[in-house]
Amino acid sequence: MHGNVWEWCQDGYDESYYGQFKSDMPVDPRGPATTASRVLRGGSWIDGGGLCRSAYRDWFGPGHRNRFIGFRVAVVRSGS
Repeated sequence: MHGNVWEWCQDGYDESYYGQFKSDMPVDPRGPATTASRVLRGGSWIDGGGLCRSAYRDWFGPGHRNRFIGFRVAVVRSGS
């Protein structure tokens, strides 16, 4: 699933955000609530293998569009 297109995430991006968690990093931090930039994860088909992993993050403003960026639809089913 990694390496198809960069995936938009709900997480906000701020370069200094993670500095506040010196040794106690939360699981799946969402980033700052008030920022103009959003996180992209996973790399795309045009990137090298080192970028094609969910831990690799990049960012753009939400209006940015190109053929290397997409999103994944997820459905939560009740009773599953």
